Amino acid sequence: MSVETLPTRPLGKTGLELPILSFGASSLGAEFRNVEMSEVFASVHAALELGMNLIDTSPYYGRGMSEVLLGVALKDVPRDQYMLCTKLGRFDVNHFDFSAKRVAESVDVSLHRLRTDHLDIVLCHDIEFVPLTQIIEETLPALRKAQAAGKVRCVGISGYPMKVFKEVASQADLDCIMSYNQYTLQNTRLVDDVLPQLKPQGVGIMNAGPFAARLLTNAPLPSWHKDSAEVRQAARAAAELCERRGVDIARLALQFSCNHPDLATTVAGSANPANIRKWADWIRQPIDEELLVDVLEILQPIHNISHSEGLPENN
Repeated sequence: MSVETLPTRPLGKTGLELPILSFGASSLGAEFRNVEMSEVFASVHAALELGMNLIDTSPYYGRGMSEVLLGVALKDVPRDQYMLCTKLGRFDVNHFDFSAKRVAESVDVSLHRLRTDHLDIVLCHDIEFVPLTQIIEETLPALRKAQAAGKVRCVGISGYPMKVFKEVASQADLDCIMSYNQYTLQNTRLVDDVLPQLKPQGVGIMNAGPFAARLLTNAPLPSWHKDSAEVRQAARAAAELCERRGVDIARLALQFSCNHPDLATTVAGSANPANIRKWADWIRQPIDEELLVDVLEILQPIHNISHSEGLPENN
């Protein structure tokens, strides 16, 4: 397998160097549509060939299916050719368990499914749905035990509201975080609100969801999309401007998210290898600065508008 390289950035103080674009494997769990095994293998191998050697998954994606299929797809790939990020604590839509007992079990189950002896990054998944005191006092210490045992290299948290990152980082030691849909053409709260606190602490920052759940694409929005009509209308106007200029807004969105020097990586996912190849091509091309200025102007009235997720006190 001939492997291309992507520019890399350090993940805080962890010692990991991540590609500026990483492969998100949620789609492999048939989260969005039915997926054929051939697509799984082709997508994983395309990502690795193109230099996206950090793969992001979770027991929640496909309720274990994403991890299992990744384990099969990576079976014959040397372990030093890729890094794995998985999560724990969220196991179904409304099933959360961040207890120390479940942390230990979940790490071992993920190791088994992924057919590996270590996980490069493990994140507490969508922590906004539980009291943060449990994450700080029970979950993270249990993850540190798995780290001390050599099962996990880096420990962190993931979620949607900016408040969870600031609160946990002020009371606990974190190696890294993953935020989604909060550093995009429409919403830069990750850099505006969280980066100033986390960067001096040496916490690595990973960004996911550059397309904002398809808001910044030409694809129809999914039924579960939560943005308001005002946000959708502005995004549509921006997409139409891009189209008139001969550019797919998704390209501009991906380039924008991958460009920030303080974000170690941006995670984008697909079970379609053609998409993955297209993304790798896009980020190797220069961003259209003039178009970017015009698109940001259209999106200015809805800049940083987001929604609530999880417990009210965590927003």
